[in-house]
Amino acid sequence: MRAPLASLPPRAADLADRILERNPMHRGFLERAVAQLSPDEASRLERYLAFADAQGLTPDHLAECYLTVVGDALREQVFFRRHGRYRYSRFAEVAARVYDDPEFMHRYMYGLAMTVFLWPNHLAMARFFERTMPRARGGAYLEIGPGHGYYLMTAVASGAYDSVRGIDVSAASVAQTRAVIEHFCPTHAGHYQVEQRDFFDATDLPPESADAIVMGEVLEHVEQPDVFLRRIAEVARPDAFIFVTTCVNAPAIDHIFLWRSPDEVDALVRACGLEIVEALRLPYEGKSLEACAEERLTVNLAYVLRKASAAPAPERARG
Repeated sequence: MRAPLASLPPRAADLADRILERNPMHRGFLERAVAQLSPDEASRLERYLAFADAQGLTPDHLAECYLTVVGDALREQVFFRRHGRYRYSRFAEVAARVYDDPEFMHRYMYGLAMTVFLWPNHLAMARFFERTMPRARGGAYLEIGPGHGYYLMTAVASGAYDSVRGIDVSAASVAQTRAVIEHFCPTHAGHYQVEQRDFFDATDLPPESADAIVMGEVLEHVEQPDVFLRRIAEVARPDAFIFVTTCVNAPAIDHIFLWRSPDEVDALVRACGLEIVEALRLPYEGKSLEACAEERLTVNLAYVLRKASAAPAPERARG
């Protein structure tokens, strides 16, 4: 195999081989992505694949998980380019197809976990999170929609918080997040909880109770992202660390809320009682932000936020 894929650790190199056996056209993208990995990040990918092996997942199965995400993205991009909208716009339309389908969610979550290392924009957001997450403040950490569990595991492993809690509507996501933490943080039992629950049903989250709130790749999956942001502003302490990621013009099988520009997201964040401390705008690979706007291409967004002095009251979400 040609460099830089040949420089990967053994499990990761084997995974790349199996991905390219099934999709040779993915070689250029994969090589460019792997070239951006630091030695430590390549080692973390290797350790993640060892975790998957401990769960009984074969390299061939992991390749299929990853390609499930790739194939979904390509199909939905074709639909988006043709129709100028996402395929679905209601939570109920995607719940049965995605969140309530354990087999699909299993493949999707493991595939998405690997994109943290193998998709440059996802890698950049993970780096942004690790750089900005406070590690010396303690208090209560809350994550809404931990999905594959990588961010929540990072928070648990840091030992920075007195309590860590994750809430997700998907049983498959909850199970995978628990498995990831149990594998990588075996001495932290009792210091975290992960539960299948709607964020808005968590009535034991009183106002100003969280010192850190993380919500990665959730807003584009809901009908009323403003309601989620207002609820976050309510639950956050005045000095809380708030980390949120989302995307614009980013078709996926379970994306239902379409933003057309980063400025739209910025405006909504501010309207919901939050202030932008730092923002990361990541254009489509090989394109500028200006080209993405002209061609309606995906831009990934990541924010470090803080609570504004007078946050609007939250409303009830409808999905």
